[in-house]
Amino acid sequence: MTQAKRLGYLGPAGTNTEQACIAYDSGASLLPYPSISEVASAVESNRVDEGVAPIENSVGGGVSVTLDLLIHGSGLLIRNELVLPITHSLLARQGTEPADVRVIYSHPQALEQCRIYLAERLPNAQPVASLSTAAAVEEMLAAPVTSAAIATERAGELHGACLIERGIEDYPNNMTRFVVLAGSDHPRTGDDKTSICFSFDDDAPGILYSVLGEFAGRNINLAKIESRPTREALGRYIFLVDLEGHREDAVVRAALQEVRRQVSMLKIFGSYPRYAMP
Repeated sequence: MTQAKRLGYLGPAGTNTEQACIAYDSGASLLPYPSISEVASAVESNRVDEGVAPIENSVGGGVSVTLDLLIHGSGLLIRNELVLPITHSLLARQGTEPADVRVIYSHPQALEQCRIYLAERLPNAQPVASLSTAAAVEEMLAAPVTSAAIATERAGELHGACLIERGIEDYPNNMTRFVVLAGSDHPRTGDDKTSICFSFDDDAPGILYSVLGEFAGRNINLAKIESRPTREALGRYIFLVDLEGHREDAVVRAALQEVRRQVSMLKIFGSYPRYAMP
């Protein structure tokens, strides 16, 4: 009998990342960890086979912890991706009136995705960042003042919290992209995506244009491009790019070879099947 895959994720149970794990592999053995960094550490030490982490939200943008982990931290690669619609709910103790709430707990991404709702409906509540949406429910229930949490309905059910309102996200098309981290990326499928980052030692007119031209000249579509500080000096950036194609495709390989000649640092995060929305 084949042993179930061990999947590490940002816990505790009840997070959106747990839901992403179930959508990715419903038969996997799910192991929660208190932070994304510890999920990566579990993969590196073979305590789990793969780890699932959020990397990008349609409202809040890139997830800094995951991006920084790929850029500066582990040697893990992206083996797969999936996109999950995100629905946030307001949870509290039984009998809590929203007008009485003084503190609102949630993960920073969830707080950002419900910013307009909070400003309009809970203007007197102080937002407090939690390690996860599920952990926010535990903190809310233990808080000494009247509090609420933004989390999944499942987290409320698991911890005995009362559902105050569902669907409080500011935008109804709120979606989060998750990546599956592993020791190796995915073999070619014919419909793939590759994620990379690069930076320059010197700043000069046209250097970014020249690098991007290597992809444009080969008709390689860029699905995403963004920048993040290098942490070395103000005004210096690392550029993150998602491109269509696999790193082993001849045309992609040729483009990456030319890019490597023009940059001071190039890191390939991995190639993996491009997720198609159902």
